[in-house]
Amino acid sequence: MRKTIGVVADDTTGANDIGVMFNRGGYTAKIETFDQDAELQVDTNVVIVDTDSRLDSLEDSYNKVYIATKQLMAAGCSTFHNKTCSVFRGNIGTEFDAMLDALGEEFAVVSLAFPENGRQTEHGIHTVDGKLLEESGFLHDPVHPTTDSNLVRVLSEQTERKVTFVDLEFVRQGAAVLQGKILEKRKEGFSYCIVDSKTQEDLRIVAEAISNFKVICGSSAIGLELPPFYGEEPIELNSKQFSADPNQGVLVISGSLTPQTKEQTAYLEKQGAPTFTLDSREILTADENASKEIKRIVSEVSAYITNGNNVLVLADNTPEVVKETKELGHKAGLHPLEISKRISAALADIAKEICDHTDLKRLVVAGGDTSGTVTRKLGIKGNYILEEIDTGVPSGLSIGREMLIVLKSGSFGKKDFLVKAIEHLKSIENI
Repeated sequence: MRKTIGVVADDTTGANDIGVMFNRGGYTAKIETFDQDAELQVDTNVVIVDTDSRLDSLEDSYNKVYIATKQLMAAGCSTFHNKTCSVFRGNIGTEFDAMLDALGEEFAVVSLAFPENGRQTEHGIHTVDGKLLEESGFLHDPVHPTTDSNLVRVLSEQTERKVTFVDLEFVRQGAAVLQGKILEKRKEGFSYCIVDSKTQEDLRIVAEAISNFKVICGSSAIGLELPPFYGEEPIELNSKQFSADPNQGVLVISGSLTPQTKEQTAYLEKQGAPTFTLDSREILTADENASKEIKRIVSEVSAYITNGNNVLVLADNTPEVVKETKELGHKAGLHPLEISKRISAALADIAKEICDHTDLKRLVVAGGDTSGTVTRKLGIKGNYILEEIDTGVPSGLSIGREMLIVLKSGSFGKKDFLVKAIEHLKSIENI
């Protein structure tokens, strides 16, 4: 019987991230936007449901993951992954619990390391580029600041199930020893077993040790190493129809405030890309001000795109404006999460208007929440994974609206990523 891998991802860029990892490992993958009434069709090795639940309430995120897991079961999946942020931002414990509850299981292995992107776990302590989480740039995340690098403690605060970890010393004794240690933890009554990894070779050993486990949680990186141990033949990706005007420009939308994306947008602007900045303060004042701000950008950008220019539209990320935006939101009684959602919604409105006016076929979006909001606004129901552009970031052919898309996590990609993404999309004329 063929092994189909079912994945539930808590945001759009994370769904693409794990899809491209399995793709690099030799498997085809597609992403389906969460729909509680969906009947999933399996035409790839990996089927990923994007619940876009990282910023949801605990109740909503639980329900989405529970339903998505049941849908994957009904589609015939036999192995399950719960893909979450590689620094544990979001409703981690709630979503892990939802998947176990839906499956009627009581144990999952958790692998959070992503060495290629600087995420490492040793002695159950997680670091980013050598810094503890509470000393990294993620400490200043406006919605989910990371204040603790002890993964057992972080997860234990979000679930009533017992959490433990297996130290790196057992990983480096080989897959047989590691598997035995994980099984010991399960017999001791633990439900979540976090496994250390610092290098890609560590992850390969972990993959061999856990390939027979039904439920795996955590970051996407393990997806690269699992296919050889699953031993399934790759499913060919059927030819898809796509055509676009090669002379049309590429639209880049950025709603991320991470240092990585700030560097990338600054680099793109220096390369000469016309740049239009959304004043987030206007979005939080009167509706008529927000409408005028959106119309202003749409009108100007559409002309540039039609004339073949690659254009950047971003939410103002200067410290002064970010501070003023937060103050305006506070005065209006808005939670930081609601402020973020309103800005993402404005960017999504801009993207839709431009795409509708110009019949745009090539789009890059930076930021997980922004990516999910934009794609939903455009009527995109998911995408097939095409080709990795940078670590963890692929291009995709959208489902529901014919477009080539790149959806980038805010913290992923090198300085020149946006330039590379534009060049990559413009090199594709048909599929």
